Amino acid sequence: MVSFLTPHRRNRRVSNTLREPKREGGFFSLGSWWRNINWDNVRMGTVGVVFALLWLLLWAKAAWVQLMDGPWLAERARRQHVAAEVEEIPRGMITDRNGTPLARSVECRSVYANPSEVEDKEATAAALSQILRIPQSRLLNALDRNSRFIWIARRVDDATAQAIRQASLPGIELAREFERIYPYKQVAGQLLGFVGIDGNGLEGVERAFDDVLASGKTRRLVQRDALGRRFQLPDSMPAPESDTLRLTLDLQVQFIAEDALAHAVESARAKWGGVLLVDTRNGDVLAWAQYPSFNPNLYKDSPPSLYRNRLALDALEPGSTFKPFTVATAIQEKLITRDTVFDCEHGVWRTKHITIRDDRQALGELPVHEILSRSSNIGSAKIGFLIGAPKFHQYLWNLGFGQRTGLQIADSRGILRKPRDWSETDLYTTSFGQSISVTAAQMAQAYLTLANEGVTKPLNIAMDENRREPDGAPRRIYSASTAREVLSLMKEVVESGTGRRASLPGLSVAGKTGTAQKADKSGKYGQGRVASFVGLVPAEKPRYLCVVFLDEPADIKYGGAIAAPLFREVLLRSLAYYGELPQQNKPAKETDRRAVAENFTAENTPRPTGSSEVRQELNDTKNAQHPAASSKGGFPNVTGRSVRQAMEVLTRKGVVPQFRGNGSVVVRQTPQAGSALPAQNGDGKPLECILWLSEKK
Repeated sequence: MVSFLTPHRRNRRVSNTLREPKREGGFFSLGSWWRNINWDNVRMGTVGVVFALLWLLLWAKAAWVQLMDGPWLAERARRQHVAAEVEEIPRGMITDRNGTPLARSVECRSVYANPSEVEDKEATAAALSQILRIPQSRLLNALDRNSRFIWIARRVDDATAQAIRQASLPGIELAREFERIYPYKQVAGQLLGFVGIDGNGLEGVERAFDDVLASGKTRRLVQRDALGRRFQLPDSMPAPESDTLRLTLDLQVQFIAEDALAHAVESARAKWGGVLLVDTRNGDVLAWAQYPSFNPNLYKDSPPSLYRNRLALDALEPGSTFKPFTVATAIQEKLITRDTVFDCEHGVWRTKHITIRDDRQALGELPVHEILSRSSNIGSAKIGFLIGAPKFHQYLWNLGFGQRTGLQIADSRGILRKPRDWSETDLYTTSFGQSISVTAAQMAQAYLTLANEGVTKPLNIAMDENRREPDGAPRRIYSASTAREVLSLMKEVVESGTGRRASLPGLSVAGKTGTAQKADKSGKYGQGRVASFVGLVPAEKPRYLCVVFLDEPADIKYGGAIAAPLFREVLLRSLAYYGELPQQNKPAKETDRRAVAENFTAENTPRPTGSSEVRQELNDTKNAQHPAASSKGGFPNVTGRSVRQAMEVLTRKGVVPQFRGNGSVVVRQTPQAGSALPAQNGDGKPLECILWLSEKK
């Protein structure tokens, strides 16, 4: 049959017929639908949906972590990586008036254990015993304790610390500590004192200024990486440093005083000796010397009698060095003049209760100036009797006797009884330096009043005005004319009296000798004597005051014979050091030239072996100052030198070194010898210097 449909209509019907699915039971065929699915589009859509869901979940989790768990997680992270640790601050440094370190703290390591973390205690104890040279049984007992922290060894040297690190023993750790060292060993040892194992001042200046010097602790934020390595946060504050205490001592003058004192004590075979040298303009103590000397680095091996600061703590009868105050009080009260005559009873005066003698002298009538120059006990007793106990006691109290000085270190009050307890005998004997006990520091403070034209002036050992103990407003004890008159009488003592051996060529010296008896264990005067001398230079307007004590000399016991020459040597060498010896317009006597030469070459003169340590310090100082001690044109070479020598060389170059390790010899230095000195650095920054120490070169 011929179709009458047009081609267009026929094609549409065919097309419609092809698009119509076949029906089976009234439903479309699923197979046909399945075959017609575009699976590429399905896969792409599925992946997109999955990623969208995952992205939404991640954002939801991130929102939950940030908004809900954020503070808690941040705190946990901070605890794991950032913590506040307690860091020890090293103890402050002590220097002399010129900034030379006399005491400082150096970093070291100490060994401690946490027994709960020790895996094999026997093996650990054996390893530690071999490294630390400690009995294994003692270490094993320590590790058996039920504790989380025990000290094994305090302040070990660098080699030992490195051996502990290399051993890697579980439960055994190293802690950073600071050890106190005194580079100049025995120099000013009794005055400086020492610190204990925990860094607290126990004696001397270390104890008196412990609040200034004390090592403290500070809390610092630190951060550790994944390996536990510690580093400091950039925004953490630097650790504060302890204050530096600057003393009035002059190290070179201290050397001079100790060397001269050691020679004098050994020559006289005395029990001990002391020298105080004071600048009268401000009361600054320039030298505080005692012998036998004491090395604070070895305080554990020293008996208390050796590190006792006798110049401030030992109260002795002053003897005839006390007589100028008797004369000054009587002149001030207008009871006598320099020409008032007293009968000295030809050397023996028997009073109602006591017999007073002038040692080895049979003196008759003498004016006051000769009573002082010839040191008459009888004449002084009669002058004291004119004053009376109440008035005399008041003057002595105002001078500082019977009370502590203003030095801010431990000192003795001495013995000055109340006037109601004085008998007539006490009045007599006090007038010539018995029945009263004073310290060398008290004597220096009292004579400082005479040097200051009768006005009190306290002694000082600290340069900082804020660290000096207030002594109240200055008080006038004597008039200026009285003080000058007494100094002129003391000048006669040196020119023509008992103190002639204290004279200095070209300088006027005012001084007074003393030889005091010492009471024995029974309370009675025995054979012991204290030889002393107090001098002021120049006599007319004193610039320096020097107090000298020699306790129980064996042979010659008189102050004029053994104490006055010691004063002379100390002043000659000190004035030479300061460049204050006068120029002689006329040739000096041969004896004077010989004496000056002997004193200035005293460091090279053979002396008794007992004082060799002091002279070795002087020789070491000279060697350290020698040009060969440093590299020309650069940083000095101090490797192989002692700590004291290294510090002497570096401080003269303007460099204050830091120390690492434990020992007395420099084994390594940074920067190397020949490096640029601080003044040669272009950036102007201070040069850091580190010295590594050990006991052996």
